[in-house]
Amino acid sequence: MLKGKKILIGITGSIAAYKIPLLVRLLVKEQAEVKVIMSESAKDFVTPLTLATLSKNPVYSQAFDRTTGSWNSHVELGLWADLFLIAPVSANTLAKLANGIADNFILTVYLSTRCPVLFAPAMDFDMYKHESTQTNINCLLKRGHQLLAPASGELASGLCGEGRMMEPDNIFNEIKHFFRRQNAFNGKSVLVTAGPTYEAIDPVRFIGNHSSGKMGIEIAQAFADAGASVKLVLGPSAIRVEHPSIEVFPVISAQEMYDACTALFSGSDITVMSAAVADYKPVEIADRKIKKSGENLNLNLVKNPDILKKLGEQKQAGQYLVGFALETDNELKHAKQKLDTKQLDMIVLNSLADPGAGFGTNTNKVTCLTKEGQQFDFELQSKKELARKLIQLIHELTGKNQANA
Repeated sequence: MLKGKKILIGITGSIAAYKIPLLVRLLVKEQAEVKVIMSESAKDFVTPLTLATLSKNPVYSQAFDRTTGSWNSHVELGLWADLFLIAPVSANTLAKLANGIADNFILTVYLSTRCPVLFAPAMDFDMYKHESTQTNINCLLKRGHQLLAPASGELASGLCGEGRMMEPDNIFNEIKHFFRRQNAFNGKSVLVTAGPTYEAIDPVRFIGNHSSGKMGIEIAQAFADAGASVKLVLGPSAIRVEHPSIEVFPVISAQEMYDACTALFSGSDITVMSAAVADYKPVEIADRKIKKSGENLNLNLVKNPDILKKLGEQKQAGQYLVGFALETDNELKHAKQKLDTKQLDMIVLNSLADPGAGFGTNTNKVTCLTKEGQQFDFELQSKKELARKLIQLIHELTGKNQANA
């Protein structure tokens, strides 16, 4: 599973650093490519020679290596990695990661990396529980990074409690699980909708909403990262989507989104309809800008085609259909009604009453309801991390459905 995977490990100044050679050995035994970066203080606990011998690669600690006269590019290392593991992470490094401080080579590589990041804290109990440390951890979680939570046990100080770095064999299993998730949707075709729709009033004005498309785009990218071939029907959005496994179908109006979705739906194994589609459109569109005249302007509106309902009617055995519901009152009741009437397999409920959720934010908080009556609650987190968890849930649910078929 790990053959050819490029894993970058950043080691900071903690006594738990002495455990990392075992992790490197486990990864190399599984034929992963491992490169190691050390902070200067990490060298007090484990030698670069040990890690270079086990990883079969040079160990990096500075951008400029004075012994060889060579330049180590933090950008190249950041782009090289499929996964960046920072372990152990001291309280000091946690604070710097959270605040974008780049005063050593690990931190400059971190700011250049585009791959997923896992981090494993190691520190004394009181330091780990301190409000500032927890704030920094939550900051990294909101960015979509994965916490390898420390265990409770005897610490170097002699105290017992949380702060003991996750053991190397457990970190190794977490890395394998990470890459297993990466391949969860190999061979699957996924259709995703994202963003708003704009319904023209005249050549200048339109009816729209505040959707940025962030949530749907993160879902599309999470599926693509997990091996799926993704078709993204995207309403007007300022976000650029560049992923080799995502084909973007730009649309503007609800009718255009309807046409694209109904044409693509039959070829999809999984469909996630996260777009904020306008329910109504003007009956007539003026061919010139409507001039201001009089105190009132009356618009006659007509219903747009119901895309989700149409797809629910067309759904065949083996297809999995997910809808989104953004509610402001009686959230669960309205979401359950939509789940039933649209013939969905699952619905993802957003509430505008939740701070940090909804339109335009980088975070979200949702509740997922299934046609089998299950409910899954996801606390406030980055939309990137939430997207990963949503597709993981879909993977588990579709796997169970296939097993029960």
